[in-house]
Amino acid sequence: MEDNIQNMYQRARKAFHTVEYWPQEKVDEMVQAVAWELLKEDVRHKLGHMAVDESGIGVAEDKVNKIKNKTLGTLWDQKNIKTCGLIEENMALGIRKFAKPIGVIANVVPCTNPESTICCLTLSTLKTRNAQIVSPHPRTQKTTYETVVHVRKALEKIGAPADLVQCIKQTSHAKTSELMANCDFAVATGGAALVKVVYKAGKPAHTVGAGNVVSIVDETADIPSAAHKIKLSKIANNSASCSSENAVALYESIYNDMLDALKLEGGYLCTTAEREKLRQYMWPDGKHLNSDIVARPATFIAENAGLSIPKNTKFLMVIGEKVGPEDRFSGEKISPVLTVWKWTDFDEMLDRLENILAFSGEGHSVSIHSENDERRVKLTLRANVGRVVCNMPHAHANSGGWNTGLPATDTLGCGSWAGNIVSENINWSHFLNYTLLSIPKEEYIPSEEELCGDYLKKWDRA
Repeated sequence: MEDNIQNMYQRARKAFHTVEYWPQEKVDEMVQAVAWELLKEDVRHKLGHMAVDESGIGVAEDKVNKIKNKTLGTLWDQKNIKTCGLIEENMALGIRKFAKPIGVIANVVPCTNPESTICCLTLSTLKTRNAQIVSPHPRTQKTTYETVVHVRKALEKIGAPADLVQCIKQTSHAKTSELMANCDFAVATGGAALVKVVYKAGKPAHTVGAGNVVSIVDETADIPSAAHKIKLSKIANNSASCSSENAVALYESIYNDMLDALKLEGGYLCTTAEREKLRQYMWPDGKHLNSDIVARPATFIAENAGLSIPKNTKFLMVIGEKVGPEDRFSGEKISPVLTVWKWTDFDEMLDRLENILAFSGEGHSVSIHSENDERRVKLTLRANVGRVVCNMPHAHANSGGWNTGLPATDTLGCGSWAGNIVSENINWSHFLNYTLLSIPKEEYIPSEEELCGDYLKKWDRA
């Protein structure tokens, strides 16, 4: 019977036991086989276009390129990494560390990245000898299922069990909940509301949070370069990524110049009246984002909001007014709409950023265009986020890229700030258990003075 969760789990468990003790060379061959299948131009083209046709979200060619970059990036991050057997040894401590798989992992996939999420997480779960059962988003279940079909094809080619990766064909909330409750672990990429659903299943899980990236630009930035990078990130896949900027915060001395530079990049600054029309269209009930605008072109959004804008407009801009629910433009928009803030004092801007993130996006990421490293560090210390991206197109770097050291992923942990276990880019390293083998080492017992000496010198022994 198709989509029998219990049956799918048992098949996955059987496949897992087949590869549980495979050597590293065989595991790496399996990973490369799947990666190569996903990298094929005809496969990427089919999946990227299929995702847009099915969902109406994003840009097909951006998706085709993303599949390639995410697959290669994930593969590169895993190169020469040991995930089987003994992976570390410390003779001085008498400790040896052994890596072990988790088992069967439930993978809940979003409609914004129904194909590339599979690429990243499948390579990661296979690298760690885990099985995976995918639950697609209802809006893109055909694309996700087709992606898994290609993964299984690659597994069969090298004699690996195809049931290491399975996919629910006719998805539903009930099936997703049953899947998470029956698997050994879960990973869910989606909005903040999904976090509660995942943990309700009662299994350990990796989850993510809402993105509401603010990009701070100061007077030391290269203005044309910063504007171009922000544009590239903002329009990528029509802002389907949670890593696309939702706002820019411009220092007052460069405010006008930066706005002009953004306009040259295809930005259109709405008047007060146009801003109100846009607000009413984007949040019809004043609270919930209109799903029809998610990852749609700026021209589509403007037309449906009743705005008359140039045909070559790439993204819309509105002036930020307030922070919080009274001004939804201060939150996540998942569309080519950019909120513009002005600041004069960096500390005040950090206070405002704290309020913005508390409303939407805490734990995710922020961006800064600056040559002032003191400000970069200060931002990093103050902002409750997992990532601070500097002088790069944020969406191209935040989840891994060729000019950043951040790991390639489509799943961004947002830490305890967003109710997540980790605040890191989720990759192979998050799908392993470890067993430590300990043998006796030379005994050494430190004295009280050695451990508390500085305190005792100052405060004596009182």
